[in-house]
Amino acid sequence: MTEIAINSAEQMQKLGQALAKSAKPHDLLLLKGDLGAGKTTMTQGFGRELGIRRPVKSPTFTLVREYREGKMPLFHMDFYRLEGDDLASIDLNDYLAEDGVVIIEWPQVISSNLPDEYLSLILKRVDDSWDSTKRVVILDPHGSRASQWAEDALKIYQESE
Repeated sequence: MTEIAINSAEQMQKLGQALAKSAKPHDLLLLKGDLGAGKTTMTQGFGRELGIRRPVKSPTFTLVREYREGKMPLFHMDFYRLEGDDLASIDLNDYLAEDGVVIIEWPQVISSNLPDEYLSLILKRVDDSWDSTKRVVILDPHGSRASQWAEDALKIYQESE
């Protein structure tokens, strides 16, 4: 696991861009963190790097937002409000089979249904101030592809700073 200090929303988006630059089709990125931790902000940077022109928004009330107009498709999921019946309506394997990247916010509810290979990011607030943009992001890769993805993204991010 690797920790990165993030001091602004711009840096969070740069991390998203670095992850997108090193992403490959079928990659799975899990984003864990409290409300307001920066999960959607990071995903916005990811989408921008893929060339997605429309706003990347949190899919909290829709569960899945599909962005197919970039360099590769992005499937942005948010399972914060997921209930048992909703889980049955989403076939994660169908999305992973497409030549895109899947990003899941609040993946804890499906932890028993995850594939062996994925990159997990844990986003933590550094202080209690709601206005603060300081975060720590922990990269926790699972599998060899995820480890390479994390390593490549970290290098790209550090070079951009």
